[in-house]
Amino acid sequence: MAENTAPEMKPTLGLTGLTMNAMALIAPGAFLWLTFVAQGGAGNTGPSMWAGIFFAVLLCLATAVCYAELSKLYPGTGSSYYFAEQSFLNHQAAWPYARLAKFIVGWGSHLYYWIYPGIMCGVMGILCGYLVGTIWPSAMSASNPGPMFMMLCAVLTSIVVGYIAFRGVNGSTSVNIAINVIQISALLIFSVMALSYRMNHPPGSTAFNFDSMTGAAYTYDFATEKQTVNGQSTDVVSRDAMGVPKPKLDASGMPVPFKIDYPETDGMGHFMSHPSASSVVSVHNFGWMFVQATIAILILVGFESVTSMGGEAKNPRKHIPIAVVLSLLIQGVFCYLIEYFAANYFLNNGYPMTSATGSAAPIGDMMIVVGDAIFGSGNGRTFMLIEAFTVFLAIIGTTLSCMNTGARVSYAMGKDSELPDSIGLLHKENLTPHRAIWMLVVISAVVGCLTVSNLFGDATALSDATLKGLPQGFWSSTGYLSHDTMAALPNSFIAVSLASNFGTFLLYMLSCITCIVGFHNHPNYKPLKHLVIPIFGLLANLACMGAYIVLPFMGIGTKLEPFTALGIAAVWAIYGTIYFVRSSKATGRTTLVNQRAKEALS
Repeated sequence: MAENTAPEMKPTLGLTGLTMNAMALIAPGAFLWLTFVAQGGAGNTGPSMWAGIFFAVLLCLATAVCYAELSKLYPGTGSSYYFAEQSFLNHQAAWPYARLAKFIVGWGSHLYYWIYPGIMCGVMGILCGYLVGTIWPSAMSASNPGPMFMMLCAVLTSIVVGYIAFRGVNGSTSVNIAINVIQISALLIFSVMALSYRMNHPPGSTAFNFDSMTGAAYTYDFATEKQTVNGQSTDVVSRDAMGVPKPKLDASGMPVPFKIDYPETDGMGHFMSHPSASSVVSVHNFGWMFVQATIAILILVGFESVTSMGGEAKNPRKHIPIAVVLSLLIQGVFCYLIEYFAANYFLNNGYPMTSATGSAAPIGDMMIVVGDAIFGSGNGRTFMLIEAFTVFLAIIGTTLSCMNTGARVSYAMGKDSELPDSIGLLHKENLTPHRAIWMLVVISAVVGCLTVSNLFGDATALSDATLKGLPQGFWSSTGYLSHDTMAALPNSFIAVSLASNFGTFLLYMLSCITCIVGFHNHPNYKPLKHLVIPIFGLLANLACMGAYIVLPFMGIGTKLEPFTALGIAAVWAIYGTIYFVRSSKATGRTTLVNQRAKEALS
């Protein structure tokens, strides 16, 4: 009688497949498009956006080195969770703490791996709402899509991506390779066009003035009229019967051409644009930089995802370390630093940062402007729609990659009985952790809905006049609260993102510690790789975690979002402690390891 053995993962991924899976999670196309608004809306810290990303890149590079080195020692499924167990078990003095260390790392990583794909489902809803509003403005506002519609898209995205992940990693890799090639090409094209627009439009030259209500750019100054908004007399753009802004007329009755300028702030002191290239890359304020870094980590995570695919790698000891660092260098260092420089350098009085923070997709708005300038008036929208399709693919890729990673970490914990045993099972035909995947599908759908529930909360709250001007209907306006209510609640996108990012900082900090422990007194120990770099990564992650608490009290950034994120992290830690204690009692396992396994001693 044939032996009935449990299905095992098959090694099918080479260096290209591993690198592409990690690159898909980092996805510069998805994040440049959608995270720009969160970074711009982080209080008064917008001028330091590029510097914050650069600091986050350095933090991630230090952590990537730790992951790469650990994957050489312990290739296998489970990423940081597996590294923690093996590093402590193989340490001469720390081995009794192996179970505790791996649970803390594994549980902490789920704060990131279980929230992150849900955020991506949410931003898919934002993208779809923006596109529907662009194509059918009478049915949906592009700048302020309906919460109910965005939630529906988030749920559908979770189900579709979960099915792709359920079918197997080979299909996922093929999808990711195609998506990476398309999105990198598309976003670099936009970057070149944005830089060209800035360099070809010096201050005082005629340029394009963007109108968020119509989602179009015009070459004239807008006429304004006095209206009472929220009890105050305010200058409001005059519009014709179709909603198109009327031009300001000169003494002869001709439209006044729009003259571009690059003012740093407006009359209220709000940041508008960068007067020079050096301003884009300047730190401006170290507190601002840290706030931006706490948000920017969302756009850089993913390089570590391939370390969870050791069971599916053909040559894990050789290829995984290379894929970890290479994916971050290509996407994080090359793509992001170029793209974010171009987007920030583009800002001007025709499309300032204040306009970007009130839009669901500021990069899409910028594409309309540069598209009109280069391809002719009216063609910018077509250019934006083409680019938006690549962003749609990028969001699919990054959600898929993170769902694959999160499910495999959960699978590893289930296999070890640190989570319910049912999660540690593979599908007999697809050889995927199907139960972990479908559990993550449900979690992602819920998190995705929460992400878009108050998209314009706190400092980005929409005015009552804007809310009244939205197309009225269940899918287009239901779910929006009054201005005062939205302003009193956290911005849901930023709050959920910061909760995921806090999990990321925690995971990366623990991984740096794991690297130090793993290589302590090891024959291959090198001070730079295994002590200096991990300590820098540890301190950088700690600094960003501390920024959640310290900076809001210094008047830097916002308070509601980081404190909400800290509350979520605290609840997660308390629940994890209770679960660990109860699980240990139920299974008769001790917190400390009493005896090392033989394989750990070899």
